[in-house]
Amino acid sequence: MLKGIPTVLNPELLKILMEMGHGDTLVIGDGNFPAATCAKRLVRCDGQTVPEMLDAILKLFPLDTPDMQPVCVMQTAAGMERPPVWSVFEETISKHEPDGRVLTEIERFAFYEKAKNAYAIVSTGETALYANILIKKGVVIE
Repeated sequence: MLKGIPTVLNPELLKILMEMGHGDTLVIGDGNFPAATCAKRLVRCDGQTVPEMLDAILKLFPLDTPDMQPVCVMQTAAGMERPPVWSVFEETISKHEPDGRVLTEIERFAFYEKAKNAYAIVSTGETALYANILIKKGVVIE
């Protein structure tokens, strides 16, 4: 145990977050996301939700600049309403990055391609639909 580290972040995920550099991407996938199929590096966090993981990760992980589209979600099928979990994502992001970051919607298969190129994928037990999010690491400045 360490002080100040969210308990949902396991040692494997902490190692990955430390290895990642500026511009590297991380996907946090819901329970339906084909994480094992897409992942170069897969971290299983089956007992957690995507918002829990996003909140914990953003305590340690700076997002890239807004012009680099640092936060992407998978676009819904035509005619579907905006998933409620996206509002939770926006609230969480605003808590850690109060400069007005926005979610960029990416077409489903384009999202899968980006996921295949991500540094790692975190697979959760999230049951909400379209609760997949891709975040791009920024520069740590202290």
